[in-house]
Amino acid sequence: MSMAEQSRKILLALFLGLIAFGAMIAFFTLQQSLMVAAIVLMVTLWTNEGLPLAVVSLLPIVIFPASGVLSTKEAAVNYANPIIYLFLGGFLIAIAVEKTGLHKIIANKMLGLFPSSARGIIFALIITSGLLSSVLSNTTTTLLLLPIALFLTEDVKLKMRLALGIAYGASIGGILTPIGTPPNLILMGIMEDFGMEAIPFAQWMYMVAPLVLIMFIVVGFIMSLGLKDVHIEADLTTEPLNTDQKKVLYVIGGLIALLLLNAPIKPYYSGLGLSEPGILLTAGLILFAPPFSILNWMEDKDNIPYRIMFLFGAGFAIAAAFTKTGMATEIASQLVTFSNMPILLFLLIIAAMVTFTTEITSNTALISIMLPILFKVAEQTGIDATLIMMVATICASYAFMLPIATPPNAIAMSSGVVSIKTMATYGIVFNILGILFIVSVARTFWIGIL
Repeated sequence: MSMAEQSRKILLALFLGLIAFGAMIAFFTLQQSLMVAAIVLMVTLWTNEGLPLAVVSLLPIVIFPASGVLSTKEAAVNYANPIIYLFLGGFLIAIAVEKTGLHKIIANKMLGLFPSSARGIIFALIITSGLLSSVLSNTTTTLLLLPIALFLTEDVKLKMRLALGIAYGASIGGILTPIGTPPNLILMGIMEDFGMEAIPFAQWMYMVAPLVLIMFIVVGFIMSLGLKDVHIEADLTTEPLNTDQKKVLYVIGGLIALLLLNAPIKPYYSGLGLSEPGILLTAGLILFAPPFSILNWMEDKDNIPYRIMFLFGAGFAIAAAFTKTGMATEIASQLVTFSNMPILLFLLIIAAMVTFTTEITSNTALISIMLPILFKVAEQTGIDATLIMMVATICASYAFMLPIATPPNAIAMSSGVVSIKTMATYGIVFNILGILFIVSVARTFWIGIL
């Protein structure tokens, strides 16, 4: 990017920020208007990449104190949120999985479970992508699987469906664990900030598993329509597990066992009472030490996604600013007018609003803004806060229409076999189905658990 082009993008962000301030000052306080202007500035820079993502993500430490929205300490403390270290531990494990090549064996084993028909491979890729995304980042999963898929066939139409299947599977499966996608982690962090009871790892998976299964089946079926008689010849042979791969599997197995033992099952079992961020971080750090010694700081430190950690910090700072300035309460008072509706209709409004807004903005920034607002709505109406915040969080990951909506969508588009028109056509169908399924599962299943 040339300096002139970068300057134009920065000026555009400043201009939109000024417009937002002018529009807000007539209705809100000076602090609230400055906060909205700062958020518009940052979201624009995140979107048009006028500045590096990490740089933009650190701006709240500068802009919020300068505008009187938060003090430097109130802004900076968000970058040490325990959820960030949960993510760090998960990503260290992901780096070890990639470094040892374990992901390829897992992917090939899963692909081998399905028929070699086009429909079978589409289902295999969607499910493989989804399950890997529950423990790896959805960006990493899509990047790993896409080259495999594109070599399976020379049919351009089929390549398109395979690429979209991987991208959609990554978004669908990313919600399966609290560490699978950034909005999940932001929800956990904000719940802790508000003094809400955290959702245990195992309970989270139990709650969302039916939704993930339904979406796997529906998306796989629709993406494979018209391909019944097409067959694919794929070489899925793999070598036996080597020593390093076995070590990583031992760590992952031990981690899963500990997380399950740590999860309370009320009223029968209170769990171990250990900190989940501490558990995840410990599992990641163990990989640097004997007898594992899979990771090496000098070799692997550049693979740690510091910019995403800063992005989480920015998200938590935005959420804190919404609460501190009273903006969350202001917007909540407007949403309260809808809360007299039946709970099913209210959840549909929240789900649709978040899903379609996510298509044109960062789901991380959006969910950071929405969750404090929904918490205030719950306080004022008596609706279960965890329920509506969970619905919004899942919807933030279920945006399938546009390349800018999620990193997997953008990666699928970059393959050259997917057009925006095709993505939008499939995507709007999956957006609507996703909204309906999320609200249905929330209303019939989650409401009895939370």
